[in-house]
Amino acid sequence: MNKNDLIDFSFEYGICDQITPLVRRVIAKNPGPFTYTGTGTYIIGTKELAVIDPGPIDDNHLEAILNVTKDQKITHIIVTHTHNDHSPLSKSLQEKTGALIYSYNEKHINTGEDNKFEEGYDKDFKCDISVKDGDIIKGKDWTLEAIHTPGHTSNHLCYSLIEEEILFSGDHVMGWSTTVIVPPDGDMEEYMQSLEKLLLRNDRHYLPTHGKMIENPHELVRKYITHRISRETQIKKAIESGNNKIMDIVKIIYADVDSKLYPAASMSTLAHLKRMINNGQIKVNGSNLNGFYEIN
Repeated sequence: MNKNDLIDFSFEYGICDQITPLVRRVIAKNPGPFTYTGTGTYIIGTKELAVIDPGPIDDNHLEAILNVTKDQKITHIIVTHTHNDHSPLSKSLQEKTGALIYSYNEKHINTGEDNKFEEGYDKDFKCDISVKDGDIIKGKDWTLEAIHTPGHTSNHLCYSLIEEEILFSGDHVMGWSTTVIVPPDGDMEEYMQSLEKLLLRNDRHYLPTHGKMIENPHELVRKYITHRISRETQIKKAIESGNNKIMDIVKIIYADVDSKLYPAASMSTLAHLKRMINNGQIKVNGSNLNGFYEIN
């Protein structure tokens, strides 16, 4: 996979870009190892507006959203999932606009210390309207279909803009990197099933929350599936070579990655190992990060 094909795009923080006739984007200034250049907040419609993934608590980003919509009315605040780089600004935006907040639900599995390996959960998040798979959300000149895509988180939703055949893919399919899967709320088997689910759809392009538009989405989704299967082959070979602890496996399969990212890589490796145990490929003595993994 040529990563450079995904990451090159131009923008300015706080400046609104017109992506399509119905879609604009403002990027929050929260760059980082899990957010790339920052959270891309999408504004949908030309009359009554929907805002997808308002982003982190950031007064400047809130002001940018309000400035570009000052002559219009925000009626819907829509969240792909409740990580801290996606949903916390929902409350402040609602206070300013009176818009209702839509999400899969406000609950997630308590990951305890595992939260430190990614952006963490928005524990104070509350939605007004609970959205489920297949639900339709309508504005005056736009229609969104919700697609439940668990894996990155249990409450992750993608949304398809029916008028333009564009999928807002959140963190399920990103425009710069593969997704981090952190158990227990992140689940590799569900993630793989959710990728396969997208291959059954006919969305022309994807707009991820991080990175640029994905113009050949099925091709990329297939590459991500292949990448994950290849990773599990690497894990199996590492175990066969006598590397039975997660961190020993990580050092082999992520040899080209900055060691500062090993803790996060260990969580994705754990997610793979859990899937491989469920599929009968390996077994474990102990549990999770401290387990001793062997070929079954």
